[in-house]
Amino acid sequence: MSPRARVVARAGAVLAAVLAVDQATKALVRADVERGSEDAILPFLDLVHTQNSGVAFGAFDGGGAIVVVLVAVALLALLAFFVTHLDQRLVWVPTGLLLGGALGNVVDRVVEGHVTDFLKLPAWPAFNVADIAITFGVLALLLVLESDGKERDADAAPGRA
Repeated sequence: MSPRARVVARAGAVLAAVLAVDQATKALVRADVERGSEDAILPFLDLVHTQNSGVAFGAFDGGGAIVVVLVAVALLALLAFFVTHLDQRLVWVPTGLLLGGALGNVVDRVVEGHVTDFLKLPAWPAFNVADIAITFGVLALLLVLESDGKERDADAAPGRA
């Protein structure tokens, strides 16, 4: 397997893991947690069962077509970045996290007509595993971009050939 194929396979493995855990946890919540309920898991974390028809944290709630367009544009941009940066160190991590998280919520929208959220922090909207993956994917992408910038700066430093 070529190095580029390994990068794609790694991103695919992360995507599949995120998607599987996300869908499994949402199915458990839909089956076993009454909608609208709120039970403390930890002093700072509640188990809830809410439905979100918008994007992150309920933005564009009920947005329908605009939500689909926003998600499609974001996924296409991410895929374009990924295929043009396959040689970038660790690019498979944020790509897998972001694609897995986005697809987890897309599956909910297509199958359920809304996204199931089930974790709640104080003074914060409810979220799910897909949202966690997206958040960590953005952070990982920033780290990958930062490391790429440092590598280019080091390569361009005076005295380097």
